[in-house]
Amino acid sequence: MSSTAFELLGTLNSLMASNGLLPREMSMQPFAVYSFDGLLVFGLLFICTCAYLKKVPRLNKWLLSEKKGVWGVFYKAAVIGTRLHVPVALSCLVMGVYVLFIK
Repeated sequence: MSSTAFELLGTLNSLMASNGLLPREMSMQPFAVYSFDGLLVFGLLFICTCAYLKKVPRLNKWLLSEKKGVWGVFYKAAVIGTRLHVPVALSCLVMGVYVLFIK
């Protein structure tokens, strides 16, 4: 979206909040597009998914056969997930508790 679109959304949001159409708690606050914890969750899910796909024979040959280039990222994530399965599992548990109860 362009900056004018964000300005328009901000103006519309403030008008709705001032007229009582939108509660103050729901009014749009400045926010970061990407958050660090969201990137951590994505990385952990990506590693877990690739490690699981490595155990499926057909998908292993199709998706994880390349070890270099863009497709090599899947292979490297699968290797990380299989070799470091205990720390990855503990990280998933900690991240799940954080997302559900702390955030």
